[in-house]
Amino acid sequence: MEGNNKTDKELLIKGIKRLVICLFLMFLGPTLLHIAFSNNDKPLYYPILIVAILICITAIGMLYIGLNTIIDSIFNKKK
Repeated sequence: MEGNNKTDKELLIKGIKRLVICLFLMFLGPTLLHIAFSNNDKPLYYPILIVAILICITAIGMLYIGLNTIIDSIFNKKK
């Protein structure tokens, strides 16, 4: 039973890497969203707005995946 209580370090590192990517996207998405809303008369308004919204959605997804990976590493769930 002693071996079952250890955290899978490789899976934990993978989850932390995903959270770092999420953190980067959490700053990039709202920044692009602010740029798009402050320049709504420019021709690139809609493409920047669409990319910013997609980045924000991706950040939320990466947060979920990263936290799920860390929880799996703590409770020893292999996929």
